[in-house]
Amino acid sequence: MDNRTKKGFKSGFVSIVGRPNVGKSTLLNHIVGQKIAIMSNKPQTTRNKITAVYTTEQGQVIFLDTPGIHKPKSKLGDYMVAVAENTLNEVDLVLFVIDATEKRGPGDEYIIERLKQVKTPVFLVINKIDKVHPEELLPIIDDYRKLYEFKEIIPISALEGNNTGPLIQAIFDEMEEGPMYYPPDQVTDHPERFIVAELIREKVLHLTREEVPHSIAVTVEEMKRGENGKTLYIYAAIYVERDSQKGILIGERGQMLKEIGRRARLDIERLMGDKVYLELWVKVKKDWRNQERMLRNFGFYDED
Repeated sequence: MDNRTKKGFKSGFVSIVGRPNVGKSTLLNHIVGQKIAIMSNKPQTTRNKITAVYTTEQGQVIFLDTPGIHKPKSKLGDYMVAVAENTLNEVDLVLFVIDATEKRGPGDEYIIERLKQVKTPVFLVINKIDKVHPEELLPIIDDYRKLYEFKEIIPISALEGNNTGPLIQAIFDEMEEGPMYYPPDQVTDHPERFIVAELIREKVLHLTREEVPHSIAVTVEEMKRGENGKTLYIYAAIYVERDSQKGILIGERGQMLKEIGRRARLDIERLMGDKVYLELWVKVKKDWRNQERMLRNFGFYDED
């Protein structure tokens, strides 16, 4: 009997929400075992819903890793927050991820108030427990319990993998019997071009300073295989808002852009399993984050 109709097979949709930089993408990547969502120590790294698929004999969970909920300062920010909030009504379970090393702040309280408006069950996931003493966890748990009635409270370390097994089991326990929505070997529904662009953007976030990261967008202009079928040729553009940012990204004698390309190429080769030729160039589109037409061109708005 196929797992799609197998009795006892569970499936469902799970949204991962939280303030920026609490480790949502790290958790997602750990669960599915591949780099689907880019990771960075810069806030607001995730700009779209990243759909990741986790399949076992027990069932299939489709995760939506959403942009960190924050006070928006641009049309792009408005879009990111809307994406995160809209998923709360679309899923079977919400994972509200917090950082054990940071005190509860207005951002957390805003998310909790938003959660009170939906009927979806919520797990509180306390991340980065590897960075605090175990005795520090109880006050955190008591603090959050007073604000919201969570279905489960589970401390983890997404980076180290601590207690992620019990978290996954608790998620399956919450799911009902259902179909297999995606083939068992599929880990995301995003096209290859989207993942490639995200990997390039991750390298920019890692290598550049504060004035650049939120001002960049990456588009893959062309992606094709060579005549031998073994080499993948990728041509991508990195967009910034100011000429000074372009200079930073290119670097002295082009060294910064070369390093971005080198690191991105290695990740893309690991992902695709092919030799990759990657060519990057930098373009300036002034104030693109506040131009709806540009946001649509960069894929930040769905047709619906």
